[in-house]
Amino acid sequence: MKPDIHPKYQPVQVHCACGETFTTASTRKELRIEICSKCHPFFTGKQKLVDTAGRIDRFKTRYAKKAAPKAK
Repeated sequence: MKPDIHPKYQPVQVHCACGETFTTASTRKELRIEICSKCHPFFTGKQKLVDTAGRIDRFKTRYAKKAAPKAK
């Protein structure tokens, strides 16, 4: 790498809107974020699947038929 052209990569504090703080590395001096893994609905288990037009149910019924063994 060429000297003196790359930004300094340093440890920084990350501050979330929920109050969580943790350390990571970045070229910025400080990071402020709106959502982190402590408050994101996917990681907290509060996320709900949105079923538009019954697609999940249609998928389950279609593949349930194929998974069942045929009796003769």
